[in-house]
Amino acid sequence: MPIKLNKQQILHDLGMMVVDIILIFFAYFATIMMYMAVDVEYEIDIMMLAIALPSIAIFKIVVMYALGIYRMLSRHVGFEDVMRISIAAVITNVVIVLYIAMTNHLFMFKSAYIFITPIEIILLTVPRVLNRIRLFIKTNIFVNPNEGRRTLIIGAGSAGELVLREIYRNKDLTNHPVAFLDDNPNKIGNRLNGILIVGPVEHISKFIDDFNVEEIILAIADYPIEKLNWLVKEVSKYKLKIKKLLSYSDVDRGNPKIVNVKVEDLLNRQEIHLDNKGISSFIKDETVLVTGGGGSIGSELCRQIAELRPKTLVIFDIYENNAYEIQQELLRKFSKEGRSSELNLVVRIGSVYNKQRLETIFQEFKPTIVFHAAAYKHVPLMEDSAVEAVRTNVIGTYNTAVLSNQYGVKKFVLVSSDKAVRSTNVMGATKRFAELIIQNQQKENKTKFSAVRFGNVLGSNGSVIPLFKKQIEDGGPVTVTHPEINRFFMTIPEAVSLILQSAVYAEGGEVFILDMGQPVKIKDLAEKMISLAGYEPYKDIQIEFTGLRPGEKLFEELLVDHNYADHKVTDNDKIYIEKQKEVCDEELSLVDILLTFEDKSNEEIKRLVSSVVKTYKVNGVDH
Repeated sequence: MPIKLNKQQILHDLGMMVVDIILIFFAYFATIMMYMAVDVEYEIDIMMLAIALPSIAIFKIVVMYALGIYRMLSRHVGFEDVMRISIAAVITNVVIVLYIAMTNHLFMFKSAYIFITPIEIILLTVPRVLNRIRLFIKTNIFVNPNEGRRTLIIGAGSAGELVLREIYRNKDLTNHPVAFLDDNPNKIGNRLNGILIVGPVEHISKFIDDFNVEEIILAIADYPIEKLNWLVKEVSKYKLKIKKLLSYSDVDRGNPKIVNVKVEDLLNRQEIHLDNKGISSFIKDETVLVTGGGGSIGSELCRQIAELRPKTLVIFDIYENNAYEIQQELLRKFSKEGRSSELNLVVRIGSVYNKQRLETIFQEFKPTIVFHAAAYKHVPLMEDSAVEAVRTNVIGTYNTAVLSNQYGVKKFVLVSSDKAVRSTNVMGATKRFAELIIQNQQKENKTKFSAVRFGNVLGSNGSVIPLFKKQIEDGGPVTVTHPEINRFFMTIPEAVSLILQSAVYAEGGEVFILDMGQPVKIKDLAEKMISLAGYEPYKDIQIEFTGLRPGEKLFEELLVDHNYADHKVTDNDKIYIEKQKEVCDEELSLVDILLTFEDKSNEEIKRLVSSVVKTYKVNGVDH
């Protein structure tokens, strides 16, 4: 995929090219001055040289660009980069010498290129290593050994060097590197950029004591999960936090970042990589409506959709603060990258259960693709507010689906939940009800309806991670309902990639489900989060078991059963389609619900939902 350069990058490259042209001219001028200084007779046609030099400079710039010299990171120029500059100078000058020999255009002596070549290499290299020289001086001469948090860096390789440079470059980082750890015995005792490599990672406790370490930074790509878990547990005894170099992909864009190690990094789960082929062409130039666009899933949908260059992105949400935050985030991002013209963003406030308000959105913007993410999803809260769960999750879905058919939407994707499967809670039952509604609407055959089911999303609003984080900040205890309770997890970007890809696959009437691998024990999750915060579980912060809440399952239902004949695999082996039956109007009792749900009690509305969703056990009990 070609790299898109923003305006700032283009201006930087053009500036470097102008500097290089001046330096190339100076190399020729310096050579002529040298000939004159030693009083060597020469016959050079100055006029011919003046005509030839612009062409020579352009030729050299083109070769240097082809060799990737203008993609170098000025903060991280190394030996390989200097070699590329040298190769460019040698190749171009050999070609020029051959040209002079064959054409006899004597604008410069052929022997002069013995001097021009090294001068060019030196001159073209110096501007690119000035930052390295400044960093060396700052690191080895002007660093105050008592300034900043005393930091141990794990990994004395190229990533470790990047971490060191970023620490000295980034004024927001308050770190003072005191030593490197590395398991390579050949490195121990040596120095990297003046910092001593003291020993292997297994002796980290000794080095934390020896150097009075206050922070750890991991600078090893693809560090094994079992080793990372050991490291976090070992370091938690000292109440220290661990950070890491974010990724080489960010480094390649010139923005190395040092971030906190997250709980997602510690979970023994296979990261889900989805094939995004076709998603870009699916979204490009379409008018896309995202209901619930300010929520955890909705906002990430908006982030990914915005990058795919839709004609218009419409965010619709009842909560103005969330909608405002994602609006401002996208505007800042596209403005900062010089791409404001690529973003046609509209934000409207309103609720999906207000059909009149929702219809004004369809009338004004005529969406061609709808992602319906608006929903109440908090299981225990909905047990006590079943009427509101029906109002938004059922009637809101019905309104959005009916209007999608009415206004000729191409594709409608419902964001569903694994809790819709044999649900023991009203939230899951109303999500299953929503799935039945779109099955019923598919009969209209104007819009292609589909639903996407997935498990718990790491870090989403209302999930255990924000709750545990808050409890840890308050000094504990961390509350877990049961020591054996487990859940399937995925990250927000994974969930949204699944939704987008399923939308591409959708032909109408499908419920897409994801093979999410192995479940994670919530108790293990709590322990890891406590350790990540720099505390010891059960010693510094307690974990309390409070008992299962109403409607809560001990073990989550498997989304994908490989022995179940109705689960059909798609072109992506992580995405399956669950076979659905046709749903008639009478089964949904929508007229009865629309007319009577406001007057029903919490328990009555649950029983009404269970009359439609036959697998729903009201309060976990068969009726």
